[in-house]
Amino acid sequence: GRCCAFSPDGKFLAVGLNDGSFHVVNADTLEDIVSFHHRKENISDIKFSPDAGKYLAVASHDNFVDIYNVLSSKRVGICKGASSYITHVDWDVRGKLLQVNSGAKEHLFFEAPRGKRQTIRSTEIEKIDWATWTCVLGPTCEGIWPTHSDTTDVNAACLTKDKKLIVTGDDFGFMKLFSYPVKGRYAKFKKYVGHSAHVTNVQWAQDDSLLLTVGGADTALMIWSWETDGNRDNKPVDSEESDDTDEDGGYDSDVAKEKSIDYTTKIYAVSIREMSGTKPHLQPKEVSTEERPPVSRAPPQPEKLQKNNLNKKKKLVEEIALEHVFGYRGFDCRNNLHYLNDGTDIVFHTAAAGIVQNLSSGLQSFYVEHTDDILCLTVNQHPKYKNIVATGQIGTTPSIHVWDVITKQTLSILRCSHNKGVSYVNFSATGKLLLSVGVDPEHTITVWRWQEGVRVTSKCAHSERIFVVEFRPDSDTQFVSVGIKHIKFWTLAGGALLSKKGTIGTVNDARMQTMLSVAFGANNLTFTGAISGDVYVWKDHILIRVVAKAHTGPVFTMYTTLRDGLIVTGGKERPTKEGGAVKLWDQEMKRCRPFQLETGQLVDCVRSVCRGKGKILVGTKDGEIIEVGEKNAASNCLIDAHMEGEIWGLATHPSKDHLISASDDGTIRIWDLADKKLLNKVNLGYGAKCAAYSPDGEMVAIGMKNGEFIILLVNSLKVWGKKRDRSAAINDTSFSPNSMYLAVGSAENTVDFYDLTQGPTLNRTGYCKDIPSFVIQMDFSADSKHIQVSTGAYKRQIHEVPSGKQLTDPALIEKITWASWTSILGDEVLGIWPRNADKADVNCACVSHAGLNLVSGDDFGLVKLFDFPCTEKYAKHKRYFGHSAHVTNVRFSYDDKYVISAGGDDCSIFVWRCL
Repeated sequence: GRCCAFSPDGKFLAVGLNDGSFHVVNADTLEDIVSFHHRKENISDIKFSPDAGKYLAVASHDNFVDIYNVLSSKRVGICKGASSYITHVDWDVRGKLLQVNSGAKEHLFFEAPRGKRQTIRSTEIEKIDWATWTCVLGPTCEGIWPTHSDTTDVNAACLTKDKKLIVTGDDFGFMKLFSYPVKGRYAKFKKYVGHSAHVTNVQWAQDDSLLLTVGGADTALMIWSWETDGNRDNKPVDSEESDDTDEDGGYDSDVAKEKSIDYTTKIYAVSIREMSGTKPHLQPKEVSTEERPPVSRAPPQPEKLQKNNLNKKKKLVEEIALEHVFGYRGFDCRNNLHYLNDGTDIVFHTAAAGIVQNLSSGLQSFYVEHTDDILCLTVNQHPKYKNIVATGQIGTTPSIHVWDVITKQTLSILRCSHNKGVSYVNFSATGKLLLSVGVDPEHTITVWRWQEGVRVTSKCAHSERIFVVEFRPDSDTQFVSVGIKHIKFWTLAGGALLSKKGTIGTVNDARMQTMLSVAFGANNLTFTGAISGDVYVWKDHILIRVVAKAHTGPVFTMYTTLRDGLIVTGGKERPTKEGGAVKLWDQEMKRCRPFQLETGQLVDCVRSVCRGKGKILVGTKDGEIIEVGEKNAASNCLIDAHMEGEIWGLATHPSKDHLISASDDGTIRIWDLADKKLLNKVNLGYGAKCAAYSPDGEMVAIGMKNGEFIILLVNSLKVWGKKRDRSAAINDTSFSPNSMYLAVGSAENTVDFYDLTQGPTLNRTGYCKDIPSFVIQMDFSADSKHIQVSTGAYKRQIHEVPSGKQLTDPALIEKITWASWTSILGDEVLGIWPRNADKADVNCACVSHAGLNLVSGDDFGLVKLFDFPCTEKYAKHKRYFGHSAHVTNVRFSYDDKYVISAGGDDCSIFVWRCL
C-alpha cells in the first residue's frame, strides 16, 4: 500500500497500491467493494470529494490523476498536463476543483469531474476554500522549504481544520510546525524530533487534537498530542526553535566575518604580489664585454654600497636570533591569552610563534615549531602538568603541538583530521585529555590522550562554525560546545561521544542564538555568551534564565576559576561611564562590576579574558594585551600591536634604535627596539603601504593605498606636507641622501620626484618614464644623482635624478655607489632567489650598513641571512622561521644590531638580534 483515505461519512476506505491498482473497501469489515487497475506505476495519493464522497481522485506516478464516480464505479475524467509524477492532491469544499503537486515542483489545477486543466492566479488561490490542504507547494506554504533544499525534501504537509497551523514531515526526520499561511521564504517554525530518518506522512486527527506521523525507514507510527499550558512549564520539550537565516539576537560584523573566514587561501604559499615576467634566477645572464683580468692596474671599482660606519670595524653578521615580537592575534581567535607561574608570565601567540612574556622584565621567549599560523592556545590547569601548553595551527593536515613553557620542548604532536585548521583546544580537569575542534566543513570535535598521541574519538558536530569546546572544570567526561546557532552538552562514554542539544523550553521569549563563549558554575550550571549580548544560564542541558544584555554587543569570551567561582566576561562595547567591555560577575551572574580599558578606541572588542591574582588579563580584536587591576581598575597596556591588515611599510631610524611601521590598518607606529615598546602611533584613516625616514631622522614619508603620500614630523607625528598625484597605491618612498628630493614610487608604474627645499608645497620636479610595471623598491645612489627602481616585471632600472632619464650603460651603472640596497633584483643579489621560487616570490631584501650581509623575506614565511654581494645562484644562507606566511619587508637597524621583519597576514613585527 502507498496511500489511503476515508470517505466523508467514514464508511468506506480507499487504498492505493504500488502496482498501480486501488481498492475501495468497507471500513468496518474491510470487504472489497470495488477495485481498478488502470495504471502501471504506484498510486501516490487518493482522496474522496467532500460532498458525500461522490467522486474519488486517484493520483499516480504515471503523471495522471484519474477521477472515478464512486456510485457508478466508472472512471469519469483524467487530469492531464503534469510533466512529472504526482505527489499530492486536494479537493476544494465544493468538490468542483482539484489542486495537484508534481515532482517537477508544479502546482496545477483541474476542474472536476472531467479533469479539464484550469489556470488560477496566485492571488486567487488564497481565496479558494479547500476541503483539505496536504500540498507542499503554493504561495501559502512557500516558507516551509528549508534553505538549500531539494524538491523532494519536504514529503508531506497537513493543515488544521481552523487553517491556523500547518505541519510538515521531511527527509531529515523533522516534524515542523508553522503558522498558516506560510508566505515568504524560510519561515519560523518549531521543530520536533522523533523519527530517525524520513518522515513520509503527517495527518491531523478529525478534531485536530492529535497528530499522526509515519516514518519511512523506521516503520514507526507516532501519535503526538498538544501540550496544555498547565503541564508545560515543568518539563523540557524535545523541540527546537527554527534556524533563522537572519541571526537571532541580531547581526554582528565581527561574528559574520569569523563565520565566513576561509583559511584555505592562507595555507598555500602563493605570491602576495601579482608579479609577471621571468624570475631573476631564470633570466639569461648578459655576458659583459670587458671582463676584468684578476690582477689589474686599472683603478679599483668603487664600493657597491656606501659604508655608514667607517669608524667601526666592519662586522659580519653570523646569525640572527628572535628577540621580540610586536603582535597578538585577536581578530579571529578567542581565549588565547593566559597567565603562567602565578601571574609572573603570560603566554599568547601571533603568526606561527607561541610567545611567553615575563611581565616584570618584558623579555620574551618563543616556541617556533609550528609550520603555519597558530589559531588557538590553551594552558593545562592541573598542577601535575604545570606549564604545559597546547597550540593548534592551520594547514591542509594541521597539527596540535603540546609543549613545555619553560624548556620550549615539544611533548607531543597530534596530527589532525580537521582539514583547514584547528580553531580551539582545551584540556580536561585531570589534564590527561585534550579536546580539539576544526574549521573543516564538518566541524569535527576530537578527544585526544595527548601524552600517547592517541585519538580517543571524534565526531562531526555541526554544519556551521563551532567557536568553543570546553571541558567542565571538574570533569574528564563532560564538555560543552557552542557556535553558530549551536549549543550541545557532550558526554564521553568510553570511546563514544553522546550529545544533548540545549533545550530552550519556556524561558520568556528566549530563542536559540549564535553562542560565542562558555563558562561554568557550581551545581552543573553552564553560562553561554550570545551574539545579542545576553548570557544564557543552563542547568544540565535546560535553559533556566537569561542575563539580558550582559554586554551591549556580542559576548566573545568568558572565564571562570574553581577558586572563587567569579566569572569574567568580555564583549564588544562602546566605553561609557557605566559599562565596559570587561565585567567581573558573582557566581550566579546577578551582579557585576565593569572595567574601562582606556584604549582610546570608539568600540572595544574583547576576545580573551583570564584572571590571575587580583588582575584580569585582556586581549582585544585590535591586537592589544591589557592588564586590569581588580581593586583599582587601573589598566596597563602590555602590547599594542597592529590591527588586522597587512604590514608592508618598515623603516629604521638613521641614528637611533627606532623603527617605524605602516600597515593596512591605517596606523603608523614608532617602536623602540632597545626598550621593546611602542613610543607613538597615529591613525591616518587610510591603509598605509610604505615608510621612509629622512636622512636626519626628523621626518618620515608615508605612502598610502589611495595614491597619497604624507610627510610627518617624527617628534609630534603632525603632518608637515602631503600630496596626491596618483590614484593607485604608493609602494615605496625614499629621501635622497642630500635631503633635496623625495622619490615616490606607485602601482601606476611611476616614480615621481618632489623638491623638499621649497617647503611643504612639494613641487614635482621630475618623473621616471618607461617603467615596465608597478614599483616595488627604490634606492638612491650615495651622491643623490641616481635611483635604482625594482619593478613587478622582475626588471631593475637605473634613472637619473631629478630628470628621470634612464641610464642603460652597464659600465656607468657598475661605478655607482648606492646609499642603501633594498632591491630584490640585480646581479649583486641573484643568489637570494631559491629553486622553488616558481610558486612564490622573494618579497624584500636589505643589505646591512656594513655592506657585508643581506637579509631577505619571502612568501614561505622565511627570513634568510646571506653574505653580500650574493652573485652565485642559490647562494648559501641561514633560514629563520616564525612568520606564518608572507614576509613583506625586512630592514637592518642603523648600527646592524637588529634585523626587523614584517608579516603580511600575520600583522606582526619580529625583532631579531644580530650575533
